[in-house]
Amino acid sequence: MTIPDALDLPDLPLATDEDVTERVRDIVGPAARRQLWLFFLDDDDCQLPVLLPVPDFPPSPDDGHAEQLAASLAAMIEELGAARVVVVWERRLDDRATTLDRAWAAQLAQACRTAGVRLRGQLLSHRRGVRWLAPDELVGL
Repeated sequence: MTIPDALDLPDLPLATDEDVTERVRDIVGPAARRQLWLFFLDDDDCQLPVLLPVPDFPPSPDDGHAEQLAASLAAMIEELGAARVVVVWERRLDDRATTLDRAWAAQLAQACRTAGVRLRGQLLSHRRGVRWLAPDELVGL
């Protein structure tokens, strides 16, 4: 595992999905608990030296929770001068996206579009590693 120094982050662009996945593997790794991680990127897809774990997010995206999260992301992006955000859903299950995982990811993606938040991607940290949540997994919810 090669965890980059925060001072090096502006020089290490995350140009591809594999770059993003590798960074998440290095920093978050396999799931240890249920929480959400937020990585903020600049216009050049370089990670800003701010990493935010969110240990207590609602169990369901319903009742406006996805919209509230998207609004919070919009405010954080503005405050940090970020351009995009990477969202990592950490939970101690296998690598298959559950209905709840897919619902959170789909509703957050829609809420972010509405709020003008640019998602670079959403990943799943599971008990054996990290994987990308592909957009086609979110269809049909």
